[in-house]
Amino acid sequence: MAKYKNLIVWQKANELALKIYKLTEEFPKKETFGITSQIRCAALSVPTNIVEDYGRKTKVELSRFLDMARVSLAETEYLLEFSKELGYIKTDISEIQSLIEEAGKLLWNFQKGL
Repeated sequence: MAKYKNLIVWQKANELALKIYKLTEEFPKKETFGITSQIRCAALSVPTNIVEDYGRKTKVELSRFLDMARVSLAETEYLLEFSKELGYIKTDISEIQSLIEEAGKLLWNFQKGL
């Protein structure tokens, strides 16, 4: 088992990406190459940057990838809100919003601890 899988921050980010993928299955087909693609890419970038970061040797490299993960998380949050405003999300997304907040805190603490 890859060691990054033991990181709670990765577990939460991975869970978020899975939930975003499932949520966007209901988005209009006309958005396949628009917002659906954008939000999926942003959400998936959070755990993938943690994975890339975990294989780095220096704190500077680690910190850079954690920065990218935090930026992707912010992008995911914005796109989620934007999708809701467009009416593409009709279900309760409080669990996803909580995951975003939790992942953000975990990323920040992980980066501060370097």
